[in-house]
Amino acid sequence: MYAGGSSGEVARAVASVEVAPIPGKSGWLVRNALADRFGSRPGQAPRYRLDVRLDEKLQGLGQLSDDTITRERRTMRARYQLVDTQTGTIALDATAAADAGINVVSSEYAVIAAEQTAQENLARGLADQIVARVAARLRAKSRGEAPVSVPATPAAPAAGQ
Repeated sequence: MYAGGSSGEVARAVASVEVAPIPGKSGWLVRNALADRFGSRPGQAPRYRLDVRLDEKLQGLGQLSDDTITRERRTMRARYQLVDTQTGTIALDATAAADAGINVVSSEYAVIAAEQTAQENLARGLADQIVARVAARLRAKSRGEAPVSVPATPAAPAAGQ
């Protein structure tokens, strides 16, 4: 897909994607991860805009007889659209998802650290999925092919284990 390295056709197309601001801490993490992976070039006008909406949940799973939660599941879902800024058409409309399990231990600090680590890992995982899908779509578009289906990546490893 990246034939020609950073000067290849797909690499240039991916570098022309601008990521619109995404609200919230998770949005900030996802946007930064996307911007790092797209590698936009300074002074280059963006050809595409990526609009992302996040949905995030933290859910208690394991429960003891005294109603103490022993396990949590953090899920992050993204709906994203790749918009051609020259024509205003949507080149790609898709979703990505990732989740992680977190052990809840007696140390509140350890739980908070595990939740934050899970959030960071999920943001990177979503960014990886989105970039793969966008790159595949831009490659197919540059060749005049039908859109390519990219399989979802497995869930992020559990945090706090």
